[in-house]
Parts: sequence; C-alpha cells; structure tokens
Amino acid sequence: MGESDVANILAEALPYVSRYIGKTIVVKLGGSALGSHDTTIEDVVICQHLGINVVLVHGGGSVISGWLKRLGKEPRFVNGLRVTDDETMDLVVMALAGQVNKQLVAEIERRGGRAIGICGIDGGLLRARQRDRELGRVGDVYAVDLAPISAITSSGFIPVVAPIALGDDGHSLNLNADTAAAELAAEIQAEKAIFMTDVPGVLDGDGHLISELSASQTKSLIADKVISGGMIPKVEACLRALAGVKRSHIIDGRVPHALIGELFTDRGVGTMITQGTSGRFDQHLEEVGRATGNPTLAGA
Repeated sequence: MGESDVANILAEALPYVSRYIGKTIVVKLGGSALGSHDTTIEDVVICQHLGINVVLVHGGGSVISGWLKRLGKEPRFVNGLRVTDDETMDLVVMALAGQVNKQLVAEIERRGGRAIGICGIDGGLLRARQRDRELGRVGDVYAVDLAPISAITSSGFIPVVAPIALGDDGHSLNLNADTAAAELAAEIQAEKAIFMTDVPGVLDGDGHLISELSASQTKSLIADKVISGGMIPKVEACLRALAGVKRSHIIDGRVPHALIGELFTDRGVGTMITQGTSGRFDQHLEEVGRATGNPTLAGA
C-alpha cells in the first residue's frame, strides 16, 4: 500500500472518527458469528482507543446447544426461541454468563482493550417477565437500569453483556440476544446499534443486498414476505432500537473488519435502517430493474 492509498483511507475515515468520539455504539455479536469474531474484537478495541464507548452484547446459542447434546439433551425451539426448562436455564447461565462472556473479555484484554463481563442480572440491568409457559424460562424485557453500564463505561471499560435477565421472582430468564441489544441501545440512546450476524444484510427478492431502508420500508418488506424467517427477529430488533437510536445496522460479522468498515467508510458493508425516509431503496430498485430488464422495478 502506497502513501497515497494511506492518505485516501485516512481522509475518508477521519470525519467519521470525529463524529463518534465520546458517543456510544451498541454492538451485538451473534452466536453464529462467534467463531469468526477475531477482527470484530480488534475493531472494538480500536474504537475504545479512539474514544468511542462500545457496549458489546453477545449471543452463544451454539455453545448452549453443544452442552445440551453432551448431556444427552436435544435442544428444542418454538418460533426460533429456545425452550428453556430449569435444567437448560442452568446451562444457559453457565455457557453465556460464564464460558462465552469470559472468553470475549479475555480476547479484548489480550488485544489491548479493557473490558468487564456482566449479564442482565448484575445490578438489575435487565428485568424481564416470562413470555410463554410453553417456552419455559424465556423472558421479555420490561425495564432497563443503566447504572451498571454507566459505572463500567465511565471507568474506562467495555461492558460485555450476556443476554440473561432478572425475573420478578428473583430467578434468571433467558433472552433473545438481538432483543437484549435493542432494549439496551434504545435506553442508552446510542449513536448506532449494530447487529453482527452471518448474513450480508437485508436482501431483496432477487438476493441483492439493500444498503439502506427506512422503518416503514422495512415493515413493508416484512408484510410482503421479502424479509422472512430468521431475518425477521433481526430487523424487528433494529426497529425496536430506533426508539432511541438514530441508525440500526445489520452486517456480516464474518467479513474481516466489518465493524470498522461500517463505521468509518462511505460505502458501509451491510444494511442500515433509519426512522426517516430513504431514497436509496428506490434507487436500489431502479438499478436492479435496469440490470435485470424488469420495467416494473426500473419504474418503481
């Protein structure tokens, strides 16, 4: 890489860096992307060194399922949510608040960052009520107390949050990690909520990446079943985060330095969802229409 290349990269990145200094971003690292998270942790540490406050929320469903299978217990899901009986809840706490959480904290520290691992029970950070008896100990968040997050970030550490909440009966409840990240981002009123997963972002009906959507356009794509299956909970989490966040993003955590690419480059790397109107989606339809010769799209 020559000097001109470096200069061009810095010229593109510096305006974005100055925009985020002193601001908070919430990053959700999906369980499906945990096996390829090395550059994400590097990026998180870079953000910390630049003076950006990062709150990292993680999943870890594959780790939980692995432990269940070791014990001869088959994982069960209803509408994409893990059925969590008392024995499974013990494994959830062990795997998420223990194994995965501490591995991520250790990785941040190894790369020169400072982090403290907690779950939603600590300090009453996340309080939830049982969603459905059929699901067992699965909760929906109804209250967020940011005091633990504020204490950690003000001391110069990255909070690494496992998605476990405190129930009204004093027992733990399992949370969907996307939902936990969305609730935290909305309450914090973060600059951005970034959901890192194992897909490029939101795709149109022909499999092309949509770089930007408004909230209303996103809801229309769900209604039209363009957004379906496992993508629905992710975009619903993005929409929930918009209650307090300016922009939500879904990006592919398997792409090297995807987080830095989304934050500090003009093009970004995934799908951005905003409250306001987005002309980019209409432009996207026109471009796809011209490329495919579909006059309906081109004239949309």
